Amino acid sequence: MKRTFLCVAGWAFLSTANAAFEVNGVPLGGSESDIRERFPSANCKALEWSSLAADRRCDDSRASIGGVKARITFYLRKDAVEAFDVRFDTSDLERFVGVLKKSFGKPVSEGRQKVEREGRPAREFYRAQWKEGNAQAQLRAETDKRRAALLVYRGDFEEEIYRVR
Repeated sequence: MKRTFLCVAGWAFLSTANAAFEVNGVPLGGSESDIRERFPSANCKALEWSSLAADRRCDDSRASIGGVKARITFYLRKDAVEAFDVRFDTSDLERFVGVLKKSFGKPVSEGRQKVEREGRPAREFYRAQWKEGNAQAQLRAETDKRRAALLVYRGDFEEEIYRVR
C-alpha cells in the first residue's frame, strides 16, 4: 500500500514540475496539437533555418495572456514545445508581471536598472527571471521602448536557436 502511494505521489510531482512554465494551458513539452487547441489562429510551419534547438515554429499575433494582448511564438522540436517567446506592450508591464508572478511564483531575480549615458537620456531596464529544473523564464523590458519580451525555454535553447550550423 505504501509503495503505491509513493509512486502516485512521485508521478504527480513530476507532472506538476514539467508543467511549471506554461502559457494559456500550453506547457513546455506540450505538443503542436496543444498549441492549435489553445491558439486556433496560430500559423505553424517548419523553421526557416537549421537549428538543434527547434525544427518548427507556431506564431499567433492575437494572443491574450491574463488579459494582456500579446504576440507569441512557440518553438518545437520533435513535436515538443522547447520554448515560447511572448511580446507585449511595455505599457502593460506591471499587469503582465502580476500575471507571471501568479503563474510562475516569485522570481529568483528581479530588478530595475538605470543606465546613464553622457549627452543622452538615461535608459531604464526591468528584468525578472524564474528557474525550475532545466527550464527558465526571462522577462526583459526597456521601459521607454514600445515592446517588452518574455522568453521561456528549457535546456540550452537560447544559445542554440540562432547558432549557425
